[in-house]
Amino acid sequence: MKDLETLVQQFQEKNQAAFKELYGMYINSIHGVVYNIVKDSSIADELMQDVFIKAWHKSDTYSSNKGRFFTWILNIARNAAIDKTRSKAFKQSKQNLNSDYFVDIITSNDNLDRSTDAIGIKKFVTNLGQKCKEVIELLYFKGFTQKEASEELKMPIGTVKTRNRNCIQQLREMVL
Repeated sequence: MKDLETLVQQFQEKNQAAFKELYGMYINSIHGVVYNIVKDSSIADELMQDVFIKAWHKSDTYSSNKGRFFTWILNIARNAAIDKTRSKAFKQSKQNLNSDYFVDIITSNDNLDRSTDAIGIKKFVTNLGQKCKEVIELLYFKGFTQKEASEELKMPIGTVKTRNRNCIQQLREMVL
């Protein structure tokens, strides 16, 4: 396996082998995050292909000075999943859900530990306080907006924003 920096550079140069290798490295982690937001494996599969194609076409916008490649592609995936859930077609498709959907929600036990383990940051997130875990779970793993998280947690939106910023800073310090 080539080092990541070389792979990313080749990806940016439109090398198909690099695309395939990066896709293989990240597909499961990113799929887990997308699935956590859309709650539908066929939609998550479709979005994954769209995400990697979008990353391929916009690879020149990635800069290692701004962050890790994984974070860059994860943000593309997360935004695509959130956009999908806000689309009119998605909302209409969920209006008349069958009982299988509800069984899946109950059995998936959609908790932060499983979500963070899927992308390999569980060891860092578990070191955060409960308030940080709640905010991060809603904003990053469930695709809530800050306003929706504010309503869910019954706290002012300013508090959600501040807590999010502070919690992300704590994670950065742990990782570095």
